[in-house]
Amino acid sequence: MKTKRYILLMVIVIGAFSIAARKALTADDLAGTWKYLISDVPPEYESGFLVFEQKENKTVGYVEAAEKNEMKELAVDQGKVTFTTENQNGVFKYSFMQKGDTLTGMIGSQYGDFPIMAVRQAKK
Repeated sequence: MKTKRYILLMVIVIGAFSIAARKALTADDLAGTWKYLISDVPPEYESGFLVFEQKENKTVGYVEAAEKNEMKELAVDQGKVTFTTENQNGVFKYSFMQKGDTLTGMIGSQYGDFPIMAVRQAKK
């Protein structure tokens, strides 16, 4: 009876640690510079950089193309990354899934929804 309780307790403890580790790795693993390409848009809008940083135990970032735009409502959860940016052309909603060094997803705007892919750049 005590052995069963011990095994059950160990399973619960290991499960709790693995969930906490997965969340921590996902947020920290995002930090860096990612070059993005947006499909089906004019050439002047199709590429730029996403920059993610860890500040005060929080993931923050900005999108850099013709100008630098702060990421708002940035959320990272189990490989899903979402945020919005705003500039003179309107509000843009980004939604990605992360697999290793690649982010794939969609960017939504008043002009429609467009596929977007980003690849992590090597650290300098």
